[in-house]
Amino acid sequence: MSRWNNTNVPDFILMGLTDSGEIRVVLFMLFLLIYLITVLGNVGMILLICLDHQLHTPMYFFLTQLSFLDLSYSTVITPKTLENLLTSTRNISFMGCFAQMYFFIFLGATECFLLSSMAYDRYVAICRPLHYPVIMSTRLCCALLFGSYLIGFMDSSVTLFFMSRLHFCDSNVIHHFFCDTPPVLSLSCTDIYDTQMIIFIFASCTLMVPLITISVSYVFILYTILKINSTSGRQKAFSTCASHLLGVTIFYGTMIFTYLKPNKSYSLGKDQVASVLYTIVIPMLNPLIYSLRNKEVKNALIRVIQKREGSRQ
Repeated sequence: MSRWNNTNVPDFILMGLTDSGEIRVVLFMLFLLIYLITVLGNVGMILLICLDHQLHTPMYFFLTQLSFLDLSYSTVITPKTLENLLTSTRNISFMGCFAQMYFFIFLGATECFLLSSMAYDRYVAICRPLHYPVIMSTRLCCALLFGSYLIGFMDSSVTLFFMSRLHFCDSNVIHHFFCDTPPVLSLSCTDIYDTQMIIFIFASCTLMVPLITISVSYVFILYTILKINSTSGRQKAFSTCASHLLGVTIFYGTMIFTYLKPNKSYSLGKDQVASVLYTIVIPMLNPLIYSLRNKEVKNALIRVIQKREGSRQ
């Protein structure tokens, strides 16, 4: 961190998404609405699962953590983005920039491995239903959760360590709306090849290892579903995976487009659109996807409302 004091500029400047005042007002209103829905949706999902005992299962244990992660990393990015859309000064301190980067990588990497844990849970539920209570024990669920957070911590710590060894002395203007690693790396006036390769390797492992796990799980799930004779049985089995599969597709599609492509294909506009999707929009969509497409969540909401009305009476 001492190397940050050797720079010729006091802090960074986030250029944001646009310079047009009118568009910035529209984006502010839109992002504020999305963020409010994100907070209400994810907090509501967490409270609903905690209040309804029938949802105290491994699947909803992981879903609670997914809502927490979505809420957390949206909060890391969105409030500062809203502030920059309203104000003419878009400064962010070095410490604030690297703190934002650290928590974003930590929470994002943790979510990648949490999604793979959720895929394994669905695999056991469909492919080995009789052994499900034994395999998906509380101990295993906690171990999978702890492992997800541990890998996220290691990924973000290694990235921040190598980023902190760089000098920033040419420009302090970040052509992005938050402190992501590629645009910050481009500002360094020292050789970034080694740092870039290490970050790329860690990002590749963080994205591809869970993606391979998810893909293998769903191959076995699809094979098991196709062997079910009854149409209603196949539909019921597929419905338990549809929400998770949709969330994974949207999340990984935007992340891989942004981080696992050649530098020559970098496009500021396209990368910013993809970044808006996985930092602001997807945290709002996840609770909607898992609630609107899930009868158990809908029934749990009805039970909680009826219980509260009964206690009032």
